[in-house]
Amino acid sequence: MTTPTAARTPTRLTVAQALVRFLSRQYTERDGQRRRLIAATWGIFGHGNVAGIGQALLETGREAMPFLQGRNEQAMVHAAVGYARQSGRLSAHAVTTSIGPGATNLVTGAALATVNRIPVLLLPGDTFATRPADPVLQQLEVPYAGDVSVNDTLRPVSRYFDRVTRPEALIPAALQAMRVLTDPVQTGAVTLALPQDVQAEAYDWPEEFFAERVWGVRRPRPDVTELARAAEAVRGSARPLVVAGGGIRHSGAQEALARFARDTGIPVASTQAGKGSLAWDHPAEVGGIGHTGTATADALAREADLVIAAGTRLTDFTTASATLFRHPDVRFLGLNLDPYDAHKLAARPLVCDARAGLEDLRDAVAGYRVDPAYETAYKEGKKGWERLVDRAYAAPDEDAVPTQAQVLGLLDGLVDGSDVLINAAGSLPGDLHKLWRPGSPDQYHVEYGYSCMGYEIPAAIGVALAAPGRPVWALVGDGTYLMNPTEIVTAVQERIPVKVVILDNHGYASIGGLSGAVGGEGFGTAYRFRASDGSYTGDPLPVDLAANAASLGMAVIRTRTVGDLRKALAEARAADRPTCVYAQTRTPDTVSGPPPAQAWWDVPVAETATRTSAARAREEYDRQAAQRRRHL
Repeated sequence: MTTPTAARTPTRLTVAQALVRFLSRQYTERDGQRRRLIAATWGIFGHGNVAGIGQALLETGREAMPFLQGRNEQAMVHAAVGYARQSGRLSAHAVTTSIGPGATNLVTGAALATVNRIPVLLLPGDTFATRPADPVLQQLEVPYAGDVSVNDTLRPVSRYFDRVTRPEALIPAALQAMRVLTDPVQTGAVTLALPQDVQAEAYDWPEEFFAERVWGVRRPRPDVTELARAAEAVRGSARPLVVAGGGIRHSGAQEALARFARDTGIPVASTQAGKGSLAWDHPAEVGGIGHTGTATADALAREADLVIAAGTRLTDFTTASATLFRHPDVRFLGLNLDPYDAHKLAARPLVCDARAGLEDLRDAVAGYRVDPAYETAYKEGKKGWERLVDRAYAAPDEDAVPTQAQVLGLLDGLVDGSDVLINAAGSLPGDLHKLWRPGSPDQYHVEYGYSCMGYEIPAAIGVALAAPGRPVWALVGDGTYLMNPTEIVTAVQERIPVKVVILDNHGYASIGGLSGAVGGEGFGTAYRFRASDGSYTGDPLPVDLAANAASLGMAVIRTRTVGDLRKALAEARAADRPTCVYAQTRTPDTVSGPPPAQAWWDVPVAETATRTSAARAREEYDRQAAQRRRHL
């Protein structure tokens, strides 16, 4: 006769205390590597979370759940994204906010995380579930629905959303949240909206809820039939091209890609998220692809009869708004973990993990190699492009004001594989995609899925937390800096030695250039006083960004010339505190500038206008748009 096991005594905690304890005991595992899933929590406290999650973090203690104090809710999400991306999506951060504006400030960061498939856990406070007073401070009143709050703005930008209106509802909600965070296909922003009264409510929790859980991150291999069809497509191609996307990095498939390219001779172009997947000096690497790509890669794309889209979402910058792939018989092979992406452009799908898929496809096409003439041609094209890069980087006059490309050239001569460069918006992503030579697989960190101004500085903090001891650079223009500089205070507070390089060209230079190209004449894009005609064409504004950075606690080095900048970058790299290098840049001439766009990007132009600039821009638009093609 067996004696029944005595029931375990439940643990009485508030909902917030239970959630923090639960989160502290979640882990991921892939390829035998185990990581803590939620490594820290960012927070700004208000009445919607101070007595709930705030008290729980205090009571639980820093060892169980480290806390990071932010200054802006959107920036906290950016920092969490930077951390998770640098961690290979195997470890993430949580972000807690109050109700009202604290919660709605999360929306942009959440969209960025979800678009880029990066895990982040959002814990916004919410209005009272029990409704003792209605409305409460900062509550949005919706006459037709009593269960709607401002947190519902997070639904479309979250991969999972739940509102925990009862203590016991936390158990399934928390488990589902962990499932989505660790799913390599579904991951993104995950939101658990927490009514402020429920956060503080006590409940008797089953001890099993707090047991350590290890969430395996899947690495599925390709279907046998799909693999056979993919191998057939490769063997039947004469001018194949691999387009490497962010999925290569997320999968850790860089070595598998290098072996596949080495054995087949198939050239590899990269998206913004995929740049660095193949070493820049690998014989098969041909640079960035699409609107911000290289002439070599884009020429190959126009003539390719098979495009192997490996871990990429095939956005409009990559496809040049559906004008890039022009071979009359071009076909696509979608090697992607997400079936949605694998089927794009009517591709033959190869639904699998990028590393596993490249390994199996390499074996399946053993003995195949592109024609030597094809290989020789693209290698020569790459050499020619690198000469253009050298010319753009060259800064022979130490006393001259540098161009933006020359700033990148000075950095290129200083950094090594341990450095990480972060950028997201403006004209820098284009220059970086065309010019930068990554020194390691994770050096190039350009967020171009959402291209969010203000991402760089908080993301640099997140990257530095994930990779302590490595030099981390946030490259920002003046427009981007003004969007979101507040997390400099966090870097100073936590003694995180990020390096911020401000390139000041007195306005939105990138969108100003685009405005000129589409007939907008640069309207509203310069940081200048109004002229007598009402336009912003007067003198530059007397804004001192260097002084602003210094006022937030950074060490600041001002530069005027190439020689100043060379010394300042070296000093910043060696610094053990947050350091800003401020440089005013000049507009490049036709010799010192980066090569222009090598492929089109569709920005619709006014179909009818009285201004000559818009009429001419429309003529060019119609000419380019006529080359657009649907791949069916």
